[in-house]
Amino acid sequence: MTRYFHGGIPGLKPGDLITPHPPNVVDGCDICAAKAAGQQPVVDGLGVVDPLTERPDRVYLTSDREYARFYASKYPLGDLYVVEPVGDLEPSAEDHFPTWTAPTARVASVYDRAVRLTPHRRRTLLRRWKAADLEHARARE
Repeated sequence: MTRYFHGGIPGLKPGDLITPHPPNVVDGCDICAAKAAGQQPVVDGLGVVDPLTERPDRVYLTSDREYARFYASKYPLGDLYVVEPVGDLEPSAEDHFPTWTAPTARVASVYDRAVRLTPHRRRTLLRRWKAADLEHARARE
């Protein structure tokens, strides 16, 4: 059985439902404001960063705990949850980590509260992210 994770809004407890919601907006965050306005965030020299979600009507889940931890860390003091999909589960091709979408998800347990990525975890995730992107590019050749 696959174990699914979701990182995001803090304070949920087992049994709570995670439902689709508008992008989280942090005061003073230009990327957050662009996403909330439905625009692709672009950073000079980097191009598009943190692309818009293709399925804003669904909740995203992953079997990769550290990838979900990254999303929890993007929410100010967000939490990392073990979740169960509620409704039909569809694979997502947006990410190069294993991800799925569901209409909603139920919190099975809280894995970690107030997530912040340490520099070591950031470096490790960046290496894995680059490897996943490279593997995806090779598969498309």
